[in-house]
Amino acid sequence: MTVHDIARRLPGISVLRDHCRALAVLDAILSPEWTGRYYSYDSQWSGTEEMASMRNGSGDEYAIVFSPVGAYVCGFAHESHMSPYAADGPWPGVLDEVPEAFRPYVDEPAFSDEDGMPVVTACMWRGPQDAAWQAGTIDFPEDGTDDPDGAGYLFKLLADRSAEAYQKFAEDYYGLPVDLEAVRHVHALRPLTSEVISALNPDIGPSDLAEDFERIGYPRG
Repeated sequence: MTVHDIARRLPGISVLRDHCRALAVLDAILSPEWTGRYYSYDSQWSGTEEMASMRNGSGDEYAIVFSPVGAYVCGFAHESHMSPYAADGPWPGVLDEVPEAFRPYVDEPAFSDEDGMPVVTACMWRGPQDAAWQAGTIDFPEDGTDDPDGAGYLFKLLADRSAEAYQKFAEDYYGLPVDLEAVRHVHALRPLTSEVISALNPDIGPSDLAEDFERIGYPRG
């Protein structure tokens, strides 16, 4: 699976944005300490932009910027043969065809290293009027894997947006049982009740995460 396969599996921008918010809320409940979370969402990244992000603590990450010009996705799989550190710069084709409207994100310091090099192995974008997600024309390396750019791993829960997929991920990552009906409740962006939060984490309540939910922009009841 490559970024092109993922692009065909992603939903429209608004659906993806809602799903990213749901992932962030679920992780906030399961991991009240921000540093331990896998998925995050900042609805106030700038005056006109929101950003979803993933960091696994081992060097793999992605960012999705939602803005008036559409959505821009960049991901980095640190063990990929397409790593800019292995290729002495971004792999040919990954960023070359990014439209002008999204070019500021290519050079965005938050997505680059201290030397200004974009830290990316997979990139996608979609304008408000586009019928589908786009990615560059890429000659992928023959590295013996079916995920050369890491897109299949990085964006797994964006391609498979089922509650069951999140439940499996969270139980593996956090090492605790995860209530499937509570996950479905959050995936549907229904109002967060004490009962739903307690089903996922009995040690916290709505007031403990009020600021997080505000930052994420989860709909109020």
